[in-house]
Amino acid sequence: MRVKGGKPLYGASVGILMLDAQFPRILGDMGNAGTWPFPVHYKIVRKASPDRVVRGQEKNMLDNFIDAGRELIADGVEGITTNCGFLALYQNELSEALKVPVASSSLMQVSMVNSLLPANKRAGILTISATSLTAAHLLAANVPDNTPIASTEGGAEFTRAILDSEPEMDINAARADNINAAKALAADPSIGAIILECTNMVPYAADIRAATSLPVFSIYNFIVWFQASLVPRTFPKPHQEEG
Repeated sequence: MRVKGGKPLYGASVGILMLDAQFPRILGDMGNAGTWPFPVHYKIVRKASPDRVVRGQEKNMLDNFIDAGRELIADGVEGITTNCGFLALYQNELSEALKVPVASSSLMQVSMVNSLLPANKRAGILTISATSLTAAHLLAANVPDNTPIASTEGGAEFTRAILDSEPEMDINAARADNINAAKALAADPSIGAIILECTNMVPYAADIRAATSLPVFSIYNFIVWFQASLVPRTFPKPHQEEG
């Protein structure tokens, strides 16, 4: 049997463009390789700090992400994602430049989740920074107008520790920030599901589900779905019954 080569790395179909940060990446965080049930390949986009990407919203970072994405593709990945929901802003430019499927942000799930819900229900967004999440971000991710948004910005730990890229974080306080913000969002009776914009919220998804009784959609379930399209599961061939 002959096999075909042609790329440096094998076994990791999903490439992740990572912000340049130093906050703790606990299990469940997108940047912790142990989070994933399949291999992934990382590329850090140097100088793309959380503060610069989220609060600064600097368009001049786009070329840095394109260059890093091309390096991932050259290494052998077949699809690209990112570890910041705010990079929805670059979705069209990244997919056009990289020529492979790109799942830039968990926010891309909002319209799909709305289609799963009863007519009187809709998805709401939980974000790390409501003051920085602009109409341009939502438009790039095809988020419907007037989608409810809540944020951890008013909390004691999570937003500050992540966006300031602090080397230590109080995980219990960060969890409480996420739960409290989710409860505030779920108080709207029209909310039928919660979309976690921030990839660093994934470790708290089960806590949010328990606190709100609402389904929670995150970058984790989005990329597990994404990877399953790049590497479809194979099934044993059925046995031919003898006649």
